[in-house]
Amino acid sequence: MKYAVVFANLQNSVLYQVIVPDLPGCSVNVESIDLGLEKISQSIKNHLAILAEYGEKIPSALTIEKHRQQYAIDNPHTYSQAFWAIVDIDISAYLGKSHKINVTLPELLIKQIDERVSKSSHYKTRSGFIASACLIELGKQ
Repeated sequence: MKYAVVFANLQNSVLYQVIVPDLPGCSVNVESIDLGLEKISQSIKNHLAILAEYGEKIPSALTIEKHRQQYAIDNPHTYSQAFWAIVDIDISAYLGKSHKINVTLPELLIKQIDERVSKSSHYKTRSGFIASACLIELGKQ
């Protein structure tokens, strides 16, 4: 899942506050951008682990454009000083135990999936590709 994160300077400070709008309460304060990306990635993983532990749904990520628009409305005086990044997190570990199922698909579709998987570093397996497509579709609700 690609989560948008926003870096904002804390008032009267050299620190950045890094916030994940899709995960309320998930934020860190850091001294550098590089450290911010590292720490917010870990914070996202910790946040997702807690959600999974309590059986909560993993929130889908909205587009960075939607977040920027809302941030501009919520923070009109500091919007121009904030900047955005995307943090890509493999959420499969937070979705629960895997179960093997039997799925019937047309041969041409399977070939197209396999071709995409073989050319992409994002998808490691056919199952991973199908799971990602399902998560995207379920997130449209």
